[in-house]
Amino acid sequence: MDVVAKVKNGERIGMDEALALYELDLFTLGRLADERRKVLHEKKTYFNINRHINPTNVCKDVCKFCAYSASRKNPNPYTMPIEEIVTTAKKAYEHGAKEVHIVSAHNPDAGIEWYLGMFKSIKEALPDIHIKALTAAEINFLSEEYNLDIDEILDSMVENGVDSMPGGGAEIFDEKIRDYICKGKVSSQKWLEIHRKWHERGKKSNATMLFGHIESRAHRIDHMLRLRNLQDETGGFNCFIPLVYQRENNFLKVESFPTGQEILKTMAVSRLVLDNIPNLKAYWATATINLALIAQEYGANDLDGTIERESIQAAAGAGSAHGMPLEDFIHLIKDSGFIPVERDSLYNELKVWR
Repeated sequence: MDVVAKVKNGERIGMDEALALYELDLFTLGRLADERRKVLHEKKTYFNINRHINPTNVCKDVCKFCAYSASRKNPNPYTMPIEEIVTTAKKAYEHGAKEVHIVSAHNPDAGIEWYLGMFKSIKEALPDIHIKALTAAEINFLSEEYNLDIDEILDSMVENGVDSMPGGGAEIFDEKIRDYICKGKVSSQKWLEIHRKWHERGKKSNATMLFGHIESRAHRIDHMLRLRNLQDETGGFNCFIPLVYQRENNFLKVESFPTGQEILKTMAVSRLVLDNIPNLKAYWATATINLALIAQEYGANDLDGTIERESIQAAAGAGSAHGMPLEDFIHLIKDSGFIPVERDSLYNELKVWR
């Protein structure tokens, strides 16, 4: 049976079939992914009203793809006081944000009280806001830096008001690739273990994949299959987010970058391989808003959110520094032929624009 027939029959595909999907012409592959998307979400495209906060760029690690951490390419270190972080969250809440998405660097000088204290302070000031915070990479860093068990940190996160985990730090799971692009960062096995433990606490998380640098298609598919295996066990992933590598201001020497066609194929393959993760996000901050909207026809059903402000991807050239106005989001989705749906952080529908 060929891979097209297998997909249409709803059968699970493996490495060889997924590689064969990449060899299909773009429109055939797109139709397969779009059919799967429509079964799950019809013509709905989800977004949320959120605020990204990046509290520090001081980092003990030197990932070659990173343009955000303070280094000779970004010689402006900062660490926000907790009061400033809370004030930022309050302003976002006043502007309608229902989620704060907090990701920062691995700052050895900030202290565990700073990392966890900001969540407690935000929750005390804004008990209704959803806090999505601490990547598995940050959790691993805190565990090593302060000699704490992963379980202790996860329990403290829950106690201090963290509601869900973002999917950052996954990059590409292949350890040879990791050794080159982010040596010393959380291992793939540990990343998966941290998310497993978080899911065991009844909490949800997202999963990312950084692609378009030195990895192969097979590396991407291996990454997806490992996530699918964990999702079979826990059911804890809300969303998969393929992040397009941003090329500016970093130390990773990449000669060729993925075409729009390769990005769309990766979105479509993700939708077909990850049959147990309900949502696929075309994160407009890395894919550009135009390509992210086109990706809604290639399996994606989510764009992330209004963001308001974002520093990590923007430092490497993404157009996300000042977010996206809500009205623009709604009009762009409608003009693309989809139904805009505001969601909360756990994909409960809040408002549908017909």
